[in-house]
Amino acid sequence: MLGAVSGLVAGGAALAVAASVSAWVRPQAGPVVAVGGAAVDRTPAPVKDWAVRHFGTDDKLVLQLGILAVLVLFALTLGVLALRNRRAGAAGVLLIGVVGAIAAVSRPDSSGPVDAVPSLAGALAGALLLHFLIGRLRRPAHPAGAATASGPGAGDGAGWDRRGFVIAATAAAAASAGVGALGRSVGGARGQDAAASRRDVVLPAPASPAAPVPRGAQVRVAGTSPFTTPNSAFYRVDTALVVPKVNARTWRLRVHGKGVARPVTLSFADLLRRELIERDITLTCVSNEVGGPYVGNARWIGVRLADLLAECGVKPPTRGGPADQLVARSVDGMTIGSPVEDLMDGRDALLALGMNGAPLPFEHGFPVRMVVPGLYGYVSACKWIQDIELTTFDAYDAYWVKRGWARKAPIKTQCRIDTPKPFARPRTGTVMVAGVAWAQHRGIDKVEVRVDDGPWQQATLAAEDTRDTWRQWSFPWQATKGGHILTVRATDRTGQVQTEHRTRTIPDGASGRHSVVVTVD
Repeated sequence: MLGAVSGLVAGGAALAVAASVSAWVRPQAGPVVAVGGAAVDRTPAPVKDWAVRHFGTDDKLVLQLGILAVLVLFALTLGVLALRNRRAGAAGVLLIGVVGAIAAVSRPDSSGPVDAVPSLAGALAGALLLHFLIGRLRRPAHPAGAATASGPGAGDGAGWDRRGFVIAATAAAAASAGVGALGRSVGGARGQDAAASRRDVVLPAPASPAAPVPRGAQVRVAGTSPFTTPNSAFYRVDTALVVPKVNARTWRLRVHGKGVARPVTLSFADLLRRELIERDITLTCVSNEVGGPYVGNARWIGVRLADLLAECGVKPPTRGGPADQLVARSVDGMTIGSPVEDLMDGRDALLALGMNGAPLPFEHGFPVRMVVPGLYGYVSACKWIQDIELTTFDAYDAYWVKRGWARKAPIKTQCRIDTPKPFARPRTGTVMVAGVAWAQHRGIDKVEVRVDDGPWQQATLAAEDTRDTWRQWSFPWQATKGGHILTVRATDRTGQVQTEHRTRTIPDGASGRHSVVVTVD
């Protein structure tokens, strides 16, 4: 028991030291974040999809808590081992530190060997402390001829230095708390610089403002999603265990690669001085199940990406350009590949600087991210972007493509019932069924509702903002007593009717029709 306590105290100290050192190096180099990131990179796509489906945006928290739980078990085990063999216990702590160091330096965004320092420093501190604490549990020297204890209790409570152990363990725990607090203070100070740079941003008036959202775009039915999704409620699905805090003053974007006649490096101020456009665009995550929550609509302001590429001499493949893929790289090492043809076909593909009238939130990519209507986020919506390389799909596979997802993924026509909720119990009479439909860059032409196995009945569409935004709809259902299944389908402007064939999100987005079961009282 006392050996386990020693291991736990030593493990806590190791994590505290590692966290404090990582605040000086960079937060992403901490062992928990580094090992977590490595686990995310190596997790099969179906498992990741399962995690997003069951834990939603809390999947990262669940992963980190799981890693901490495993580390606690290791600490307890190594403490017990050290009671029998101090060197072996300390060596075990050092070995865990080496694993963390390897994970840190092998990350795509690694800064090099320096990223190994937090894990190694933490492991060294933990190993030394474990060695010391176990020494306090060893039987003190006895005078010649004095009685000695033997048997199972020897070395674990029989003749051990109780006072010395309690003082040492308490002091170590207090010191660990202090070191951890210091690390948080240093990390917070660094984050404050980035936060200050965001507070200083004044978004210029766009040269091409978005038109006002039409009256009637929001249906007046309780329970329906707001037409414009607030920043705080906008979905977030990415692999960043620590949200990058990028200082806009020092941020740079490099544009280079195949077919780039005039490579360029731009600062945030350079982008602000360019002609800005403002557009309402609905984004959708490829991990969104049929009827899922990972879709949101916002008003974005930014630089038209096609104009910037053209200035650099880039041409789409249909005009003789040698590159058919644009690879965007994030500060956290994420790579996202987008078809050059789509980015330059006239749609409002943006390097976005603002969201709903404010600079981008850190969680959504500050200072700059990509926004491309009509493409799922994993092939278009690079957050915290710092590098744009023109290449080909044959020459390079981006992050998600390497993990089994499709290279190209236009958003599928989808429709969702927001109200009534599944298993609701409305009363007989008129029940308003309402929700949202989306087919970005094509537009929604029709939404239909079916009750049980009855005929399809046309819903009333709300006013359309643009073809790049979702469209709300409503349907007055004359509900009768008993259990019912409500199903919805949409038809886009190309005439394509939403398929009833159910598919998983992998490899290019889920398909099928959303339905809810209700019981009318």
